Amino acid sequence: MDELNRLSVGDFKKSEKSNFCLILDDIRSMANVGSIFRTADCFLASKIYLCGITAQPPHREIEKTALGATDSVLWEHVVDAVELIRQLKSEGWKILPLEQVRDSVSLDKFYPENGQKYAFVLGNEVFGVKQEIIDLANMVVEIPQFGTKHSFNVSVSTGILLWDFYSKINGNERVKPM
Repeated sequence: MDELNRLSVGDFKKSEKSNFCLILDDIRSMANVGSIFRTADCFLASKIYLCGITAQPPHREIEKTALGATDSVLWEHVVDAVELIRQLKSEGWKILPLEQVRDSVSLDKFYPENGQKYAFVLGNEVFGVKQEIIDLANMVVEIPQFGTKHSFNVSVSTGILLWDFYSKINGNERVKPM
């Protein structure tokens, strides 16, 4: 750990977090939930909200992929994602579901504002983000895809989304517009 310059769980909890949270709504796979926790830890997520049927720690199936990230990342279970989103919007968070819908913005065309707080919504692996949530969104972002499949796994999507966001917020020259 020392050679890798990794934070301890205690240091992680005290560290300044990124200006985003994740809302997982009706994620059915505990392996996906655990993997998203691990990715959220890597990018210093401020919080994860587990909504609807999304499983909650502690659970062996979540921990298999979380590898302890459920101890470091702040999380909360909220039954109704729509009510949570209304609350977060009233607190100044921009709501950005990750979904393929008409008028979505390609992730490579999304440029976050420094200092703005973002709540990224990830929906059910089969049905996606609920329409009511799409209707409340400030913007819907979509990951460009070019093959025969029409979606990434939700945990893979989270990794792509957060790497892109983190890179742009931290001034990675390779992702700035030309």
